[in-house]
Amino acid sequence: MAEVTGKFALPLVQAAQAQKHVTVNEALLRLEGFAMPILAGRDATQPPAAPAEGEVWGVGAGAVDAWAGQDGKLALFVNGGWLFAAPAVGWRAFDAATGSLLLHDGSDWRADLVALAPSGAATAARIVEGEHVIAGGGPVETTTIMLPAGAVVLGVTGRVRDPITGTTGITGWRLGVAGSDNRYGQGLSLAAGSWVRGMTGSPLTYWSDTPLALSAEGGDFTGGRVQLAVHYWQLEVPA
Repeated sequence: MAEVTGKFALPLVQAAQAQKHVTVNEALLRLEGFAMPILAGRDATQPPAAPAEGEVWGVGAGAVDAWAGQDGKLALFVNGGWLFAAPAVGWRAFDAATGSLLLHDGSDWRADLVALAPSGAATAARIVEGEHVIAGGGPVETTTIMLPAGAVVLGVTGRVRDPITGTTGITGWRLGVAGSDNRYGQGLSLAAGSWVRGMTGSPLTYWSDTPLALSAEGGDFTGGRVQLAVHYWQLEVPA
C-alpha cells in the first residue's frame, strides 16, 4: 500500500500505527494549503524571512536555502517548517500579489487562462486598469491606460473617483480612442461615483498599444479623477 496519496502527497495512516493524529494532522494541513492555494508570490527563489503560518509560495528556478532542490513546487509553511507539493497540469491557484488566476500547464503557472490546448495554445481573459488624474487645460485628456497590442477588446468600464470639473458649459464627457472619441461612452456623468460600461459592438482587435482618451462635452476639463479598466482577450500560441 502506498504511504501517500498521488495528488497532494497526503500521508496515509498505516495499520497499527501509533500516534495517528500526527499523520492525520499533517494530511489536513497539506490539504488546506495545496487545495485551491492562494500564493503569496510565485517564482520566488528564497524563503521569506518571516512567513505566516499557512503561507504558500510558488518556488522558482534556482531556489536556495530551505527551498533548495524544490524548483517549480509549492512551498507551504506550517509548524515552523516547509512542506512541498509538485503541481500538475490542471491545478489552479490564485496569485495574491498580482490578482491573477493561475492554471498549471504541466511545466509552469500561466495567468488568466480560460482554455488550454494540449499543445500549449491558450485563450486568456484579462483586465488592465489604472487611474487617470485629469490635469485640465483643454477638452481632451490622453491616459497612460492602454488597450494592449494583440488584444481583442470586449469593452471598458470605469468609475469617477473625484468629481470631474470643467469650464462653464461642460455637461459631460466621452470615452474612446483617437479617431473614435465616443467608442466606449458619451454623455457620461461628471459626478463622483458615477460609472461607465462601454461595450465594443463587435469584438475589436488592437494591433498596437492604444491609449484611452477622455473628451469633455461643452467645455474644457479643469480637474477630476477616473478609474478605468480594459476587459480583453488574448490568444497564446502553441509551445
